[in-house]
Amino acid sequence: MNSLLIVIFVLLIVLYLPYLYKTIRLKKINKSHIPEEGSWAELEDGNIYYRWFEPEGEDVNGETVVLIHGFSTPSFVWGGLIDKFCQSGFKVLVYDHFGRGFSERPRINYDKELYVRSLKGLLDNQEISQKVHLIGYSMGGPIVGYFTENYPKLTKSMSLIAPAGFMQRMSGVNSWTTKPIIGEWFWHVFSNKIYGVGRMSETSYSDDPLSINEDEFLENFNKQLIFKGFTESLLSTVRCFNLFDCRRMYKDLGKLNIPTFVAWGKMDGVVPYSGSENLKECIPHVELLTIEEGTHDITYRQPTEVGEAINKFLLSNRQ
Repeated sequence: MNSLLIVIFVLLIVLYLPYLYKTIRLKKINKSHIPEEGSWAELEDGNIYYRWFEPEGEDVNGETVVLIHGFSTPSFVWGGLIDKFCQSGFKVLVYDHFGRGFSERPRINYDKELYVRSLKGLLDNQEISQKVHLIGYSMGGPIVGYFTENYPKLTKSMSLIAPAGFMQRMSGVNSWTTKPIIGEWFWHVFSNKIYGVGRMSETSYSDDPLSINEDEFLENFNKQLIFKGFTESLLSTVRCFNLFDCRRMYKDLGKLNIPTFVAWGKMDGVVPYSGSENLKECIPHVELLTIEEGTHDITYRQPTEVGEAINKFLLSNRQ
């Protein structure tokens, strides 16, 4: 019996050491870490990072575009799109979800209510009461949808890029790699395999002059990995936010008759292009841009084509 206990104890130590190695150097994020170009907004659940981009010249239309990023890549992903919107006179607001980028990492459930609450809280914090144009990428699609479902009078238009929410089953959610304690151990110990090292994108190159190349992408992505709570926020999102079947919500959006645009890559290996047919069934009036050779990376690999199409849609839906 004593021998068995010793074996178990040694095994636990062996398992714990790589976890300790990966986590002991992580820092708690504070205000001194955020870029000077942005700021923290104090919301109900903590401080969230945001940044404004203002139009220049006389062609200012006074309308606001809010950009909502996806599961793990924070707001730098919008880099190739922002100037296009500003040049058309729109004010642009970007932010990092809690747990990502330069926002705090509260120890709470990362469910759909949190993401809707934080978006509404940020708009209130910035004293935005007029309707806004919402653009959501991947997981940002359902966030835009759930927000609009709750606050239809605040949404002027919805633009979705490869939106999540149309897979038949929640692949991987019941995997042992997402179970409490085990999940934290696995995602920290094998973080190099999950994110942060190697090639993150489906495509390694784009000839779009506005694209974010892989080296730049990884440099910016990895900045968030030095802070405690990033991995935990992803795991909590997987556990608490059903990103795989949001069709009921999209069907309800279709009844609101809010102008809606979607851009989707036909070669998307993360959120399959087949979901575009489901989206059209749910929101019959949606305008669809299909990028024939596009993968899930079209936001930052084909920003010129995506940005021009969304910008045209936004301009057609100004007051």
